[in-house]
Amino acid sequence: MKFDKFFAPAGWLSATGGPRYIQLKRRIEDAIATGHLPNGTPLPPERKIATITGLSRVTVRKAMRPLVEDGLIVQLRGSGSTVARPVKKVEQSLSRLTSFTEDMARRGIKVTSTWLESGIFMPSPEEIMALGLSATESVSRLSRLRLADGTPLAIERAALSPKILPDPTVVETSLYEALGRLENKPVRAVQRISATNLGAEDAGLLEVEEGLAALKITRISYLATGQVVELTKSIYRGDAYDFVAELRLPPSGS
Repeated sequence: MKFDKFFAPAGWLSATGGPRYIQLKRRIEDAIATGHLPNGTPLPPERKIATITGLSRVTVRKAMRPLVEDGLIVQLRGSGSTVARPVKKVEQSLSRLTSFTEDMARRGIKVTSTWLESGIFMPSPEEIMALGLSATESVSRLSRLRLADGTPLAIERAALSPKILPDPTVVETSLYEALGRLENKPVRAVQRISATNLGAEDAGLLEVEEGLAALKITRISYLATGQVVELTKSIYRGDAYDFVAELRLPPSGS
């Protein structure tokens, strides 16, 4: 893409076309819709666009803001603006205890992971309390960026007692699959779901704008004996996930 030609005002800026920021917004919007600006295309910095168009940076910023809000453009700190890649909306049931890998496999979606952390560490106070560890015990930690068909959808950070998962490196794709081989797969879990806004680090991993709304899920799962298996904290992209729960009325008289 030759941006000097694309943003040259002679090709789109008109004295009768309305506010200049609207015309610039429309120029970019139409190019995305027609494929002239393909998904993933990096855009020039705002100052460069201002220089080419002859508009002020304030006007350029005003044109870009609604495109970001509509999800057409992603702005990442330190990386500039990029034409957003389409995100397939995923529904996940809250009535079944499944792993991310199992959820995606049922939909025929290819799952890949980028490992952020894997090993044995000293536990935090929260991990000691949740997993029932002593102050002298260690904790197995697994942190991954989960991608579906190449799109980053979630960040999972799991902590387990080494009695449950002695060697974190045995987990290749699915944590629950590995726990099944060790006969430590959970049978029930309690999940807490809350809204959050993405900080710079998590937004960068998920390739979305900092501050975007996301879903935070804290899960504690258990064996049939009642022993805690895991404490997992996950961050899901709010623009890519819907959580669905089936509710039923209790029997009459209950």
